[in-house]
Amino acid sequence: MLLSGKTALVTGASRGIGEAIARAFHREGARVAICSRKQESLDSVATSIGPGVLPIAAHIGRADDLARLIERVTSELGPVDVLVNNAATNVAQGPCLSLDESAFDKMVEVNLKSTFRLIQALAPAMCARGSGSIVNIASVAGIKPQFESLLYSMTKAALIMMTKSYALELGPSGVRVNAIAPGLIQTRLSEFFWKDEERRQAVFGGQPIRHLGQPEEIAEIATLLASDRASYITGEVIVADGGFLLA
Repeated sequence: MLLSGKTALVTGASRGIGEAIARAFHREGARVAICSRKQESLDSVATSIGPGVLPIAAHIGRADDLARLIERVTSELGPVDVLVNNAATNVAQGPCLSLDESAFDKMVEVNLKSTFRLIQALAPAMCARGSGSIVNIASVAGIKPQFESLLYSMTKAALIMMTKSYALELGPSGVRVNAIAPGLIQTRLSEFFWKDEERRQAVFGGQPIRHLGQPEEIAEIATLLASDRASYITGEVIVADGGFLLA
């Protein structure tokens, strides 16, 4: 029970990596709040996980939704000890010169500003208590750019630097901030790459571990980083990509 007695908030938790992290946290004894845009999907996930999971519909790109989310979590589950910024979007794939400012703004709003807003709102109380763990879900695209995916790669690279900057400043107050950079994981967000056989083989062609990554494999890393067993780890980017970046 690595997270017994802790309250965790996981964004983008109605499916994929976020759902897997919520399940792992609940298994390890945490009180877990999950959020995404659709209440019906969240209710289904919460029911399937079990008691102690609080589903709250919220659009993470909207400041008022985030304020309402934080108020409900803290009032119903208590102060947040663990924050997982997982929710993201990738609505702007294509040649870089074809992109427009509206796509740029949306990607920054969802992939970056939501994380900034949540950390700014929740970290002060963590610092006051002298403990807390923040886990940001980045991507190998933030380390090695994806072809025709400028905005996704850009926002994930910025998220990595945001992680390191917060870790540097919040560490003396007992708050750890880390990131996970998954490779190709079998989720709806990445199905463009793994559903098509040619694209999937392009990834696996030089990857030492040849299976398609699963959300549960990322969830186990998040659980470790959230727990006190990772008390000496901060500012790190844990790459989980089957060796993709080695190719």
